[in-house]
Amino acid sequence: AGMRKKGKTMEDLEFYSVMRSIRAIENSDVCILMLDAQQGLESQDLNIHNLIVRNRKGCVIVVNKWDLIEKGNNTMKEWTEFLKKKLAPFNDIPIIFTSVLNKQRILDVLQTAMQVHQARKRRIATSELNEHMLPLIENYPPPATKGKYIKIKYVTQLPTPTPQFAFFVNLPQYIKEPYRRFLENNMRERWDFSGVPMQIYFRQK
Repeated sequence: AGMRKKGKTMEDLEFYSVMRSIRAIENSDVCILMLDAQQGLESQDLNIHNLIVRNRKGCVIVVNKWDLIEKGNNTMKEWTEFLKKKLAPFNDIPIIFTSVLNKQRILDVLQTAMQVHQARKRRIATSELNEHMLPLIENYPPPATKGKYIKIKYVTQLPTPTPQFAFFVNLPQYIKEPYRRFLENNMRERWDFSGVPMQIYFRQK
């Protein structure tokens, strides 16, 4: 709250409001990024989203003033697809459409934030990780590069406050970004890391 477009932060009061908001992000576990449905997704909103991701915080997106939007049959779906496209690559984020004035879905916001908080703390046993991921990798291995075959042999979750995973591989330098996203998306779907930034590392085995 209190963060406005970059061009309007010259006054001291607004400058300190922005700094206070940035500190709040840095000190949080889960951030609720509230958008104004009448204004849409603005550049400042994207800057805040990027700051949340860089600090590895959980995120819930709230589109407020939903009662003031003229709606068709697919308005909510269209908004969701638009936001996910703009927020890529990290767009696995819960999106809730609210009206504070009408008290619409307000409790859903808090409940979802609590779910994201639990997902951010989630620990997955090494045996469970390997039982799921290794057969998947065997069926969909990384593409060979320069005639060299890449073999991922083991995966474990690192002892970090947020979800970070290490894949042990014979040639980590040859794994490309699309394959990393493939692994991440599969893990997100399998263990529900919605709203939580993840880090995947490839290490020499």
